[in-house]
Amino acid sequence: MTNNDIVQKLWNLCDVLRDDGINYSDYVTELVLLLFIKMVHENTEAGTLKNHPLPEGCRWTDLNGKSGINLLNDYKAILLALSTGKRMEADPENPGQTKEVQVHEDPLISAIYADAQTRLREPRHLEQMIKALDQIDWFSAQKDGLGDLYEGLLEKNASETKSGAGQYFTPRALINSMVRCIKPQPGEVIQDPAAGTAGFLVAAHELIKSATDDLADLSLKDQKFQKNKAFVGIELVPGTRRLALMNCLLHGMEGDDEGVVHLGNALGQAGAGLAKADVILANPPFGTAKGGEASITRDDLTYKTSNKQLAFLQHIYRNLKPGGRAAVVLPDNVLFEAGVGTEVRRDLMNKCNLHTILRLPTGIFYAQGVKTNVLFFTKGSARDKLQEENCTENVWVYDLRTNMPSFGKRTPFGEQHLKPFEKAYGKKADGTSKRTEGEWSFNAEEIEVDKAEAEENQGVDDRLAHSRWRCFSRQWIREHKGDSLDISWLKDADSVDAANLPEPSILAGEAMSELVQAVGELDSLMRELGAEEEADAQKALLFEMFDEAN
Repeated sequence: MTNNDIVQKLWNLCDVLRDDGINYSDYVTELVLLLFIKMVHENTEAGTLKNHPLPEGCRWTDLNGKSGINLLNDYKAILLALSTGKRMEADPENPGQTKEVQVHEDPLISAIYADAQTRLREPRHLEQMIKALDQIDWFSAQKDGLGDLYEGLLEKNASETKSGAGQYFTPRALINSMVRCIKPQPGEVIQDPAAGTAGFLVAAHELIKSATDDLADLSLKDQKFQKNKAFVGIELVPGTRRLALMNCLLHGMEGDDEGVVHLGNALGQAGAGLAKADVILANPPFGTAKGGEASITRDDLTYKTSNKQLAFLQHIYRNLKPGGRAAVVLPDNVLFEAGVGTEVRRDLMNKCNLHTILRLPTGIFYAQGVKTNVLFFTKGSARDKLQEENCTENVWVYDLRTNMPSFGKRTPFGEQHLKPFEKAYGKKADGTSKRTEGEWSFNAEEIEVDKAEAEENQGVDDRLAHSRWRCFSRQWIREHKGDSLDISWLKDADSVDAANLPEPSILAGEAMSELVQAVGELDSLMRELGAEEEADAQKALLFEMFDEAN
């Protein structure tokens, strides 16, 4: 049984939750409260976890085998005990009375189960879920790691657009590719100020583990650093942070007393208090700081803005150590927004070596329609990590967007689509590998070149003009783009050339003709369906509108 099969079995339990009247948006939260207890049990049984992190009386063996109202009541009591660290027990010195007993003092477990409570009302539904979890082939799941299984469930939740979780989820293929390019190393502090479910931090941890024989090549001191101090994230939403903490713990990442991912606003004091990092990986949330969302209260950011991405970008390049590396996902507007946007981009290119931009295809995020890019940069210049001015000399751009498929469930975006970019990026994490313009994957040579861009790039040979991989000097960006980083030169096959459009009167006439034809077809359809009176009424209304217009 594959992990995908197990994920589907877990997701099918949502039918049980629905039968108990639980809302779609609460499915995963409800499921993981129980699932985490089961996964900890399986990891402990397999020896992956040396010490059982859950206190006695709050473990899987305290649930399975029970039934009825006692089961539901015991489960509620367990959630409360995990949340508060205390539970009520019979007082042997005072028969018939109870007393509060401390069951654990683990701040991480308290954080994971903070305010946790089940919305299940029917004991039989809880019993059904417990039996279903016991029947899963956990031996097969252990082969890939229960952390990977858990992440599969998070991805499944994100793909269900009704849940709204897509805005928090970065595709796994993109995360892995960014991590491979940035190459986090043992001993480095790795940060994500918009942690979500901790996908970037977990991927960085896994890459370091694979390079160090599951950390066995490191000293005990360095192993402890990796588990407790190497990774730090901030997440604003408590429910999402809960998922992140579980994700980290299932991957062997404990963090400090607050866990790997802290609860807070990175655009507020929580972000201002973060120590500088060697590596920052992030996909900040889309949108502006309005409508009840996270407010930007940082007074240490040079450029005041209501654009959350511009604020996050400032935090990221300011929070890097000299020579520190970053890869951040940002929407198109950050690349071309005027005013403050221009000032932030200039400051970024001044203080950092912005060496690479990856233009991502559309449809890869579950939040549909968003056009995004990955910016790769290093604090300081390529030659001097302590340099603080004029650090960017050249920006390399890889266009993975133009004439690419419309990705989605039917055409999934995978790591194979990012391999050509990674090869062009090179082996050096700071972007200083020897690079050569020209990369023609995905039929790039057949793509038409934008004429206006071609005129600005005189001297580029025709074949190179069709490449997906190009280099642009800082001077060219300043003089020809006004410090906009919205750089493209290839032309989508289905794009419309404004210079070749017919006259507006002709376009309007064609639109009116199609509208009249559509109205006639609708009129015929309504009459065939026996709605003659309604058709006559709508027709009269249409004529009346035209009379008023004339």
